[in-house]
Amino acid sequence: MTALDTAPRLAPQTGSSRSTRTARPARPPKRMHRGAIAAYIAAVVVILIMLVPVAYIILGAFRTNSQITVDPAGFPGPWNVGNYLDVLTGGVFWRQVLNSTIAGLATTLGVVVLGLMASYVIARYRFRGRGVLYALFAAGLMFPMTVAITPLYIVVRNLGLMNSLPGVILPQIAFALPTTIIILVPFLRAIPDEIEEAAFIDGCSRFGFFWRMVVPLAMPGVVTTGILAFIASWNSYLLPLFILNDSDTFTLPLGVQAFSSEYSVDTARVLAFTALSMIPALIFFSVFERRIVGGLTGAVKG
Repeated sequence: MTALDTAPRLAPQTGSSRSTRTARPARPPKRMHRGAIAAYIAAVVVILIMLVPVAYIILGAFRTNSQITVDPAGFPGPWNVGNYLDVLTGGVFWRQVLNSTIAGLATTLGVVVLGLMASYVIARYRFRGRGVLYALFAAGLMFPMTVAITPLYIVVRNLGLMNSLPGVILPQIAFALPTTIIILVPFLRAIPDEIEEAAFIDGCSRFGFFWRMVVPLAMPGVVTTGILAFIASWNSYLLPLFILNDSDTFTLPLGVQAFSSEYSVDTARVLAFTALSMIPALIFFSVFERRIVGGLTGAVKG
């Protein structure tokens, strides 16, 4: 008899004992840190500060002037849709909507086309002065339109573009290009060189590679810059104020100011005109908000 025969044998482990040995005690639920709670509270406060004026304008347009005079902070009672109907049935509002739409779409098209072509050259071509050119566009971010409004007015006047939408569209394109190029250059640089080499081997021209490969891969950045350009054009006030003097060419921001001056006594109608002017931009930004965030934080995958 060997030592192995005389050694005591261990009983086989059952499933229950194995589960008992491997089971871990349940962790208590994590408590929200005080800093996170303070951040949520601060975010809610900021959101309320931003939404309260918008809600006041929209709800105030459902009231009459007497209701606003008696109780400026009250709710409509009864609700009056006549102010909105007066604005919507008039031709002034829709003419200004058309002018803002034309200016916004033309600005967006010019910014996207010119910005994409310039970004492609800076990102994909190696030439002397490329870094200086990119730094020059980056420096354009620190040069707001407010500083250049006087010389810009002189240039537009000398070109004969006063009281016309092109006099607003061209400067908006120029001042939106720095932001567009800063956003698009990283997208275009992230495109692998192997894709470009494979396209040239297959007989694709440079323009074909740009149109078939670069534009689809950079589409998140293109959409982002287009949305930013459209919203900036839609909300632009200072430039149309200097360039447009004819009421037939007014855009919505300038039209709100003119309407408020003309109907300064009719507060409810002014609130209705202002609310209708804000709604398109709010809807547009709400619909494309994820595209903006995704375009600013995303990357091109090769």
